Amino acid sequence: MAGSPESPERVDRAQNEAPKATLRAVDIGTIPDYPIEPGERLESHYFVEFHHNRWLTSSFRLLADPEVRAYGFDLFMVAQNEAPVGTLPTDDRLLSRLLGLDLAHWQSLLKREITPLHKWELCNCAGEIRWAHPVVQEMSVKALGRRQRYIEATEMARERKRYERLKLQILKVGGTSRMAADESLIARLDRWFLTNHSGRNRTEALVREALERMSTGF
Repeated sequence: MAGSPESPERVDRAQNEAPKATLRAVDIGTIPDYPIEPGERLESHYFVEFHHNRWLTSSFRLLADPEVRAYGFDLFMVAQNEAPVGTLPTDDRLLSRLLGLDLAHWQSLLKREITPLHKWELCNCAGEIRWAHPVVQEMSVKALGRRQRYIEATEMARERKRYERLKLQILKVGGTSRMAADESLIARLDRWFLTNHSGRNRTEALVREALERMSTGF
């Protein structure tokens, strides 16, 4: 009869048949640590290094069903926006949402001979268990290395500019050319400004004050 309540037996059966997130009991002491800290972020991370020949000849691409292959490739890209970068959550509900699938569909893919999580392994991310893939991890570590080198190169360029400005300002406030050529002195002055006047313009008055303090052993 339309509108009549379902029997308790039908409700229980429906609940038992509904897909559930997979629970994984693991010993955290046996799981390798992930090499990237959770707080390490890749700002402006718009592209990744991707070896197309490696992908084209991989066993995953050659043997997986086309649907599995497509979602597996998506997971490589999804992991680039996760924290730590290059990892995935282990909760099937989250993974299905990240791929735009319903939970039942996602879990059906996990029953294939080759699944979208092919070669993904559990890792320890500062106490949180997540999925990591050796190739994705390699890509992420390289990307962080490039970012760090860029940061270091940018800071060195900024430091050189600060030093050059200090040399000119020393001469303007009456300092000698020998003082302006003393790299050790310039480095000490720069550290003093960074410690005591970070973010402020290095005016001639402040440079004069720094030199006076230096003469008294600052």
